[in-house]
Amino acid sequence: MIKIKLLIINLLVASQIFGASILIPMDDTQTDHLKAYGLVYWVLKQDVSAWWLLNYNGGSFMIPFAEAIETECLIRNIRYQIISNTQQESILASISQPSVNQDAVQLNKAPRIAVYSPKEALPWDDAVTLVLTYAEVEYDVLYDREILEDNLKNYDWLHMHHEDFTGQYGKFYGAYGHTAWYRNQVANAEKDARDMGFDKVSQLKLAVAKTIKAYVLRGGFLFAMCSGADSFDIALAAEGVDICHDIYDGDPADPDMDSKLDYSKCLAFTDFKIVKNPLEYEYSDIDATQTRKVTEHDDVFTLFEFSAKWDPVPSMLTQNHSSVIRGFMGQTTAFNSELIKPEVLIMGDNKALKEARYIHGTFGEGTWTFYGGHDPEDYRHYVGDEPTMLDLHPNSPGYRLILNNILFPAAKKKKLKT
Repeated sequence: MIKIKLLIINLLVASQIFGASILIPMDDTQTDHLKAYGLVYWVLKQDVSAWWLLNYNGGSFMIPFAEAIETECLIRNIRYQIISNTQQESILASISQPSVNQDAVQLNKAPRIAVYSPKEALPWDDAVTLVLTYAEVEYDVLYDREILEDNLKNYDWLHMHHEDFTGQYGKFYGAYGHTAWYRNQVANAEKDARDMGFDKVSQLKLAVAKTIKAYVLRGGFLFAMCSGADSFDIALAAEGVDICHDIYDGDPADPDMDSKLDYSKCLAFTDFKIVKNPLEYEYSDIDATQTRKVTEHDDVFTLFEFSAKWDPVPSMLTQNHSSVIRGFMGQTTAFNSELIKPEVLIMGDNKALKEARYIHGTFGEGTWTFYGGHDPEDYRHYVGDEPTMLDLHPNSPGYRLILNNILFPAAKKKKLKT
C-alpha cells in the first residue's frame, strides 16, 4: 500500500507539470456508474483529493491524472477521458456561473464505513453491502456488542442493515416461525441480550438505537433502508412502553401503547400508530406497503432538483443520470408522507401516492438518510431469493442513491478557483 501511494504521489507531481486531469462522466454515457464511485473511494484512500461536479453530466468526478488511476479505470471498465489544464479551467469556469445550477465539491478523505449487521447468515441480502462489495468499497461489520462498546467512534458513516429495533424479529413469526433460521435468530438474540445484561431483546435493541442516535448527534452520518429506518424511530418513540406481543417477549403488550409513544424522540416520523397484530408483517402505519395501489409498471418516484450552489448536501445525495427512479418493494416500501416530521427534507417521492421514498435530515452535528424499499433492482425480493447480480445492473439509478451517501461524508464545500 505504501509503495502504491508513493507511486501515485510521484505520478501526481508529474501530472501537475502537464496539468492533466481524469474526467469521469456520470451521465448516460458511463459504462459502470457503480464502479465509478468505488474508484473515487480508492483514490481518496491514496490521500488524493477529487472534485465532485454536481449536476454536471450526471454528477461527474474530476481527478488529478496519474497512470495508476487511469489503469484502475480500465480495469474497472469505467468510461473516462483525460482533459488538459485548459479544459479543466473551462469546465470549472462554466460551473461557477451564478445562472448555472451546478457546483464543484472537493472530496478529501475516504470515510470510514461500518455496517450494522448480525454476524450469522440470514436468508436475505442487503442492498448496501451488495453495492459496496461490487463497487469495491471497504467496510467493517458491527453488531450490538460493538455498538454498545462505543466502537462507532472509529467510523464516519454507518448503515443499518435490514433490522428490527423493536425486538419483534422482523415480525416474521406468522410466516416463518416454524423455520430453523427464524428459531436460530430468536435464540441468538435472546442469548445476546442476557449476556449483555438485558431482560428482553427489545431492551437491548433500544439501547443500541439510542447509542446510534447519540452517534449522529456527535456528527456521525447514518443511512438506513427498508425496516432499518422505521423500526429505528418506532423503538425510540416506544422507550418505556411494551409494544411487543407475548409471542415475542413472553408478556402482554401495553394496550394503550399508541397514547404513550413519544414522537419527540424520533428522527423522521411522528403521529404514527403501531400495528398490534403479531402475525401481520408490518410495524406501523409509517409504511405504505399494504395501502398503496400501484402496478409494478407504474411504480416510480421522482428525485427533487436542488440548488447545487445553495443546497449542496441534498444536491450530492440526489446526483443521478435519471430523475425518475423505478420503485421497488420491501418490508418498508415507502414512507407515509403525512407522518413525516415537517423539518425533514423529502428528496424523492411519488406525490400521487402521498408517499416519500428518499428522505434526509440533520440531528445535532450529524445527518441521517432513510431510503424505502429493499433492493433497487429486484421489485419484490422475497426471503430466500438469490442476491441481485450487480454485474447485470452497473448503471442502476436506484443503487446510485446509496453510493451518493457513501461519498457524502468525504465532501468539503470550497469556493471554486478558476
